[in-house]
Amino acid sequence: MAMPSPSYTITLRVEAPATQRATSEIVHEVATAGASVMGVDIAQSHADVIVVDVTCDTVDAEHGERIVEALDALDGVRVLKMSDSTFLMHLGGKISVTPKVPLKTRRDLSRAYTPGVARVCTAIANRKEDARRLTIKRNTVAVVTDGTAVLGLGDIGPEAAMPVMEGKAALFKQFADVDAWPLALDTTDTEEIIRTVKAIAPGFGGVNLEDISAPRCFEIERRLREELDIPVFHDDQHGTAIVVLAALINALKVTGKKIGDVRIVVSGVGAAGSAIIRLLLAQGARDIIGCDRHGALTTSSAGGDASRTWIVENTNPSEAAGTLQEMLVGADVFVGVSAGNILTGADVARMNDGAIVFALANPTPEVDPIAAGETAAVVATGRSDYPNQINNVLAFPGLFRGLLDAGATQITDEMLRVAAVAIASVVGDEELNPAFIIPGVFDHRVAEAVAEAVRAEGIKETPASQARAEDAEHLAEHLGRALQTGSASGAATGTAR
Repeated sequence: MAMPSPSYTITLRVEAPATQRATSEIVHEVATAGASVMGVDIAQSHADVIVVDVTCDTVDAEHGERIVEALDALDGVRVLKMSDSTFLMHLGGKISVTPKVPLKTRRDLSRAYTPGVARVCTAIANRKEDARRLTIKRNTVAVVTDGTAVLGLGDIGPEAAMPVMEGKAALFKQFADVDAWPLALDTTDTEEIIRTVKAIAPGFGGVNLEDISAPRCFEIERRLREELDIPVFHDDQHGTAIVVLAALINALKVTGKKIGDVRIVVSGVGAAGSAIIRLLLAQGARDIIGCDRHGALTTSSAGGDASRTWIVENTNPSEAAGTLQEMLVGADVFVGVSAGNILTGADVARMNDGAIVFALANPTPEVDPIAAGETAAVVATGRSDYPNQINNVLAFPGLFRGLLDAGATQITDEMLRVAAVAIASVVGDEELNPAFIIPGVFDHRVAEAVAEAVRAEGIKETPASQARAEDAEHLAEHLGRALQTGSASGAATGTAR
C-alpha cells in the first residue's frame, strides 16, 4: 500500500559530471528506486561539474536514505545534501501573530495602547460581557493538548505535540478565519488540566481539546463544559463523528438504504468510537454493535468505565457476542477507528450486499481499501491517497465559526448533527457516486455550510436572544459616545473602526 507521498518530499543536491548522460542517470536512478521525481534544477554549473537539485516524493524517511546510497554508488556522482521539505516547512513554526489595526503613528499607538486602551479596559471591567466584542475573545479558540494521544504516535509529550497543534491553528485560520492558538500543557493530571483551561478561558471564545488520551478526555471535556461559559469541543471525538455521519448519510443514499434499517459495526470504542456511536444514534440508527479488541461489547464486558457502560446500555440490542469478524456477518456498515490490518477482503465479503466500509485507522486502515472494494459498495478511509477521505478539517473550522458567530456558550448534540448534515449537503445528487460521498477538504462551501447550520442552531439553543439584543443596544450606545468624543478630537473614523 505504501506509495510516494508529499509528506516525504526531499530535495537532493547532487554533484555530477557535466554531461547530459550524468543528469539522465541521476533521474533514472531516483525513479528506479521507487520515488516520484517532481523537479530537476541545475543549482551550479562549471566546465566539468554540475550541481543538480532533484526534488522527489518518497515513501518514508528510510526510502530517502536508500536513494542517497543508490546515487552515491554511481560513477562520479556525490550527494552533497538532502533536505526534507516537511521539516523545512516547520522551521520556526507555522503560525504567527499579525496586528489587525495600523500602528504607524503616535495617534494609532495612543488608541491601540496607552492611554486610550485604559478606557476600553474600564468599560469591560464595568461590564464583563463586552470582552466578547472589544477583544479577540470573539474570534479566538484555544487548542489545548497534553500530548498523550498524538496522531498514531501515542504519548509523545507536549513539546512533540506542538507541530500538530500549530497545524490545527493554521487550518482554523485558512478555512474559517478563526484565530486559534496552541496551548501544550506540561501535565497529564486531569484536575490540573481542568484548572489550567478554566484559568485561561477569559481570553478565548472557545476551547478545542486535542490529542488527550481516553478515558481522561471524557472527564476533562465533561467538566469543562459544565464549568465554562464558552463552547468546549474534543475534536478527536466529535470532529471525527461529524464527518463519519456526513459520509454515511451520502453512502446510504448511494446504496439505497436507511440509517434506521441498517446494522452498523463500530471497531474501536475509545474517544472517536464512542462519539461516533452517540451521533449515529442521534441521527436515527437503531442497530449498532461496538467492538473492542476482544469482540462485541455486551452487558458482561462493560467493566467499570462510564463510557463503555453507556455504549453497552445503548447498543447491541440483541446482545450478540463474538469476534469483530463474526459481527460483520450480515452487517451493512463497518466503521473502524481502531488498528490497521485487522480485517481482510474475505471478512468484508461476508457483509450484506451494498456494504459500506469506513476503515479509518491511520496510516494503515483496518482493511486494505482495494480488497474491501472488491465486494463493498462504498469504501472510505482517513488517507488522502484514496477516494472518500474522512478528514476532521471538514468539520471543526466551520463548527467554531458558527459557534463564535452565534455567541454560543455550549455545544449540543443537535449542533453536531446539523454540522454533519450540512457537510453531506454540499455533495449534490448529480455529483454523488461511490467514489464521491464526501466533499474535498479544499471545497470552500463546506466551512460556509457548516457555519451557517451551526450558527442557526446556536442562536436557537442559546437562551439569550433578549440578552443579545440588549448587548447590541448597549454596545451601540457605547460606540455612539465614543464617536462623539472622537469627533471632537478629529478621531471619529479611527474610533469607529
